[in-house]
Amino acid sequence: MLLAIDIGNSNIVLGVFEGEDLAEHWRVATRIDYTADELGVILRGLFSGTRLRLQEIQHMVVSSVVPSLNQAVAEMAQRQLGIEPLVIGPGVRTGMQIRYDNPREVGADRIVNSVAAYTKYGGPAVVIDFGTATTFDAVGSNGDYLGGVIAPGIRISMDALFNRAAKLPRFELAVPPGLEGVIGKNTVESMQAGFVFGFAGQIEGIVGRMREELGGECRVIATGGLASLIAAHAHVIEVVDDNLTLDGLRLLHELNTAE
Repeated sequence: MLLAIDIGNSNIVLGVFEGEDLAEHWRVATRIDYTADELGVILRGLFSGTRLRLQEIQHMVVSSVVPSLNQAVAEMAQRQLGIEPLVIGPGVRTGMQIRYDNPREVGADRIVNSVAAYTKYGGPAVVIDFGTATTFDAVGSNGDYLGGVIAPGIRISMDALFNRAAKLPRFELAVPPGLEGVIGKNTVESMQAGFVFGFAGQIEGIVGRMREELGGECRVIATGGLASLIAAHAHVIEVVDDNLTLDGLRLLHELNTAE
C-alpha cells in the first residue's frame, strides 16, 4: 500500500492507495510545530478506525509547502513505517516540462495537481485549487506546465475582513437560504453573497483570460475544500475532483519508482 501526504498551509491531507484505488483519506489541521512523534500518534489514530493496518504501508510520497514540517514527516516515516518517503521537489521526475522562469519557485502541490489533471482529463487545462491561496495553473495541450495565477484564498480573505472590520459578524460561507439573486437583505446575507458570488466572478474572469492565452477551449478542473461551493456558481468549472492532489502523488510515485 502507498501512503500519500499533501502538506498545505491550512490542512494536511492523507490518503492510502491499494493499487490505483484510494482506500481511505483524511484531512487534519496543519500545525507548523508538529514533532515526528505527534505525527505518528495522529497517523496511528487515523488507521485505528479503519480495516487498514499501518504495518502494510510499503511506500510513502509527500508534497509539502511547509518546509518546517518536512523533517518531522521524514522522521515519522522512518520510525513508524521503516521507510524513506519520496518527497516531491527538485530532482524528482514529473514527466512535465515546467516552463516557469525559475521552476524551483513552483509549489510542489501545483505540479502534483497539474500532472494529475493532464493525466486524467487531458490538455490544455486550467487547474484551480481552493486552498490557503487560490491558485490557477495552466497546462498546455502537450502536457507542459505553462505557469499560473496566485490569488488570496477565500478563508484568509474572510479572516482579513473580520480582523479589520470590528462590527461585522462572522458567518457561515454559504449561499443564503432563499436568496433569489445577489442582493442581500441583511449584513450576513450581504457578506455571504459577496464572498460566494465575488469569488465565483473572480474564477470566471481569470479563467476567461487564461483561456484566451491558451488559444480557446480548455478543460477546467477544480479541487480543494471549497471547490464544490464555488463551482456551483462559477460555470466555467467543468469538473470538481476532490482527490486530484492525492491522485497526482500516486502518479508521481509510480513514475519515480518504475523499473
